[in-house]
Amino acid sequence: MKKLESSLKNMILSLTGFSIVAGGLLGWVNAATAEPIAQANAKALSDAIAVVIPGFDNNPAEEAETVEVEGTTYKIYPATQGGKPIGAAVEASANGFGGTLTVLVGFDTEGNIIDYSLLSHAETPGLGSKASDWFKKGAKGDITGKNPGTQSLTVSKDGGEIDAITASTITSRAFLQAVNNAWSAYMNGQVDATSGASQQH
Repeated sequence: MKKLESSLKNMILSLTGFSIVAGGLLGWVNAATAEPIAQANAKALSDAIAVVIPGFDNNPAEEAETVEVEGTTYKIYPATQGGKPIGAAVEASANGFGGTLTVLVGFDTEGNIIDYSLLSHAETPGLGSKASDWFKKGAKGDITGKNPGTQSLTVSKDGGEIDAITASTITSRAFLQAVNNAWSAYMNGQVDATSGASQQH
């Protein structure tokens, strides 16, 4: 019986020791990888901002603002050139077929779409990824130059002007909803900036 109790104690001590070591290693790995991941994410964001609203000479990522529209918070990255506003990049999301779809949309000072970047999605492989190019300048569903405030940015099946991605109407709807959300946030952000109510982070 004593031998059994001794073996049980040894086993418990061994498991406890293993758990402590494993926990320590996991914490070390997380700490070691957190910085590179953060740097990679920051670079990816900066690259995306440069794509959707080129020509700025400030640092939009460092001057990010937040605006709340109907209970949802959006990030706005203001772009300036020579100290004058030239527009902004806005991050927005919508629910697609497989989950959340997030885009970064560039707008000029009038609210016209300059370009966009698909940041992430959980759609069907091969279909959802088509949104990366489908709505670009010269493409079938081209949204560049359009202003969601004056033009219907919905798929043609819903009475809008935009051709949906082939065999992927739900993803197209989600993408366009995210773009419309971004525009609403941008316009609200401009109003807030005038009143001094926007928040910088």
